[in-house]
Parts: sequence; structure tokens; C-alpha cells
Amino acid sequence: MRRDEIADLTAFVVVAEERSFTKAAIRLGMAQSALSQIVRRVEERLGLRLLSRTTRSVAPTEAGERLLAKLGPMLHDLDAVIGSLGELRDRPSGAIRITTVEHAAKTILMPAVKRLLMDNPDIHIEINVDHALVDVVAHQFDAGIRLGGEIAKDMIAVRIGPDIPMAIVAAPAYLARFPAPTTPAQLIDHKVINFRLPTSGTVIGWRLMRGTREVRVRGEGQLIVNTIDLLVDAVLDGHGLACIHRDQVQRFIDNGSLVQVLGKYTPDFPGYHLYYPNPNRRHPSSAFSLFVETLRYSP
Repeated sequence: MRRDEIADLTAFVVVAEERSFTKAAIRLGMAQSALSQIVRRVEERLGLRLLSRTTRSVAPTEAGERLLAKLGPMLHDLDAVIGSLGELRDRPSGAIRITTVEHAAKTILMPAVKRLLMDNPDIHIEINVDHALVDVVAHQFDAGIRLGGEIAKDMIAVRIGPDIPMAIVAAPAYLARFPAPTTPAQLIDHKVINFRLPTSGTVIGWRLMRGTREVRVRGEGQLIVNTIDLLVDAVLDGHGLACIHRDQVQRFIDNGSLVQVLGKYTPDFPGYHLYYPNPNRRHPSSAFSLFVETLRYSP
């Protein structure tokens, strides 16, 4: 059935329900004469008289009553379905795919997701942990989470957390054998536990301050790991110095299991940002907009 035929039948139903061309025309927002022509067209198409018309009233014929009995509920159900779609527009729903590093997932993303999902049962989130800087467009993610200094210039970036204090730490047993360094230059005399990014395979250097400039330093050692848990275990076991997010080792510093060194040479990392393509490329869903606002950092 063509769309114009469906529209004509809808007009007939309204007239039959209202039993008035005048009231039906007001309800449909159209001229009474045009509505009369539409009903006449439906009758001609079916070869049946559907409405009995007098100067005072309009009433369905037997054929009209049978058609109204079938079409009326169908059209009202359709109105209800369309109305429910409006409710979905007002109630955030949909799936969101996020790429993130593990530290951000644990410290920022999961606490926010817990609140978001409890309050919005129609939102679904997939979290993919990956230490590489992922192209969210190419890999079909809605957004990514990385440190502020790592995000491409063509991405929208929203800060979702404060700057991150870092700590260079070592076990007391290690420092008993190798006295604590007091300047970055003395790292050459120490064993460094290096961290290899699990996805890109890159061994990352340490960001240290040399005067007013930030420099990358890569030390040498006997051990390279590719998870934060292993890095913490290795430094606790006395394999050397490690540079770690301070919140992940603060309890060990507090209880004396680790000692922080080179504190004044260790700058904070720029905080985590949510990054995603320019929204002009596509209209963001209400679920994604709510997700962004839930994560947005307010100092």
C-alpha cells in the first residue's frame, strides 16, 4: 500500500470517529473541503460508500463501521508506538564503546559508570583496556580516555580528572645496596624496572624535570614488565627503581614498604581526558551526551 493511501485511510478514520467533517478537519489541521475530497477518493477506490452524510450528521455505513473497527485500533497503536519513541528520546539509551588505559578505568571510569548505569538502565557501555593511543574512528569506538598530552589535535578533548602525581620508588632493601639518587643524573648508577606498553611494544621513558625543562629519561635494568601489577610487585621485591602513579603505591610509601626518591624532579602527568571526534560529524546520542557530562571534571 502506498503512503498516500495510508494517509487517506487515516483521514477517513478521523472523520468516522468524530462523525463530523468540521471536527475532523480541525483535528487534522486541514481544510474541510480537502478532507471531503479525500474521503470521496477512498470510497471510489474501494467501490463502497463508507459514510452516510446529511446536512446535520455524518455516520459510518456498515462497510465504514467494519473498516473503522479494523483500522481504528491499528492507527491508535501506531500513535502509541510513536509516542513511546518520544519517551526514548527523553530517556537516555544506547550502547557506548570506550577505549581506555587500566588506571583511568579503575580510578575514574568505573566509579562514574557505576552511578550512570544504576540511574539509566537503557544505557550499555563496553570498556576496552588498551595502552596504545587508539584511533577511535578507525576502530569504531565512541570515545577514548588517555592522558591530556597524548590526544590528537583534531579530537574534542574533555578533561575528566585532575593532574596525576607520579612517584619514583624503591624498596628499602634495594636502597640499602644502592644509595638513593638525589639527582636524575645519578640514575645511571641504578637499576630501573622498565615498563613496556602491552599493545604498541614501546618501552616508555620517565618524564623528569631538568631545571625548568621536562625531559624523557630511560634507565637500564634487568627487568621489563607490561602490567602495572607486575611493576608494583617488582619494585616491592627490590629489583630496582620504578616510576608509577603515586596513588598506586601510596599505601606502600605510608607503611614503609617503599621509599619515594627524586620527588622534586618528578612532575605530575597531565590529567586524563575523554577524546572523541568532532560532534559535527554526527549527532551525539542522548546517552553519549550524558556520559560526557557524567565524566566531566570540575576542579
